Amino acid sequence: MRRRYFLLTAASALTACASKTRPRLNVYNWSAYIDPAQIGRFEKERGVRVRYGVYESNEEMLARVLTGNSGWDIVFPTHSRLEPMARNGLIVELDHRKISLLSNLDERFQKPAWDPGLRWGVPYMWNGTGIAWNKAQVAEPQSWDTLWDPKLRGRLTMLDDVEDAIGVCLLKLGLSFHSTDEHELQAAKQEAFRQKQLLRAYINAEVRDQLVAGDVLAAQLWSTTTAQAMHASPVTPVAFTYPPQGFPLYCDCGVILRESRRAGLAHEFLNFLLVPEVAAANARAGDTATACGPARALLPNDPVMYPPEEIYRHGFWPHALPSAAQRYRDRIWTEIKSS
Repeated sequence: MRRRYFLLTAASALTACASKTRPRLNVYNWSAYIDPAQIGRFEKERGVRVRYGVYESNEEMLARVLTGNSGWDIVFPTHSRLEPMARNGLIVELDHRKISLLSNLDERFQKPAWDPGLRWGVPYMWNGTGIAWNKAQVAEPQSWDTLWDPKLRGRLTMLDDVEDAIGVCLLKLGLSFHSTDEHELQAAKQEAFRQKQLLRAYINAEVRDQLVAGDVLAAQLWSTTTAQAMHASPVTPVAFTYPPQGFPLYCDCGVILRESRRAGLAHEFLNFLLVPEVAAANARAGDTATACGPARALLPNDPVMYPPEEIYRHGFWPHALPSAAQRYRDRIWTEIKSS
């Protein structure tokens, strides 16, 4: 018995040691953005370990990686953050020879406006901002003006996001979402002040449960979060509208940090995410829209997450603003939130 116990203990110790000596990849991603089984599959197929962490905003992720000593290898910034991250030396250029499945990207992501040569990031998941609304109690929105309807007082929310919240005020005024003109931004601020008295809160994904419960009747919200609410409770009649005045589109992209000492393994992981069944499983797990073209054939054709062309053409991909313009918006946002 003692000999058998010794052998079992020795075997367990060897297994633990083997686990510790396996290469480890550190992946930092948005929450609810992957199928855990796919992480296990990658670990098994490559004989590696994956340390996987999550964040809730670009700002949270950037606060970690700006130090250059975050301990992460791969992160998933929104497309408009790629250029500033590259300019500040935070990410490395991708080696396309090590990502053989880039051709699996949907056509619109093969040469995206923000990174035409796919030098810096691999498109992963995408979404758009529109209006989520309760079909039983609200007429179908025809424009962003719905978010200023006095009838929705106390049952209306806006995203707690400077880009989206100020951007929609600009769109309502018939101005550019990307405006850097101080007079136009001040006009947008006044629209936000006027709207604030109607709001229940500035809130992000957490509003999903309030929509399902019927406490919130209309919300500025991301398409994927709305789809999650719709699928979570078929009883509550939640719907989604992309306003024809225009709406922002966002794509989160896998990038390799310059601080990483595992660039080869990181490239393997980004390539793995483009395997059609892997991409489909990840999209299915999080109710998100994949950028992988062949994966679409394995998923339902959801017009909320994948708007048809006649709607999609009204969307646009926001770009990074000049630093001074972004600081001005941030000051305005602080005034709005603190008023």
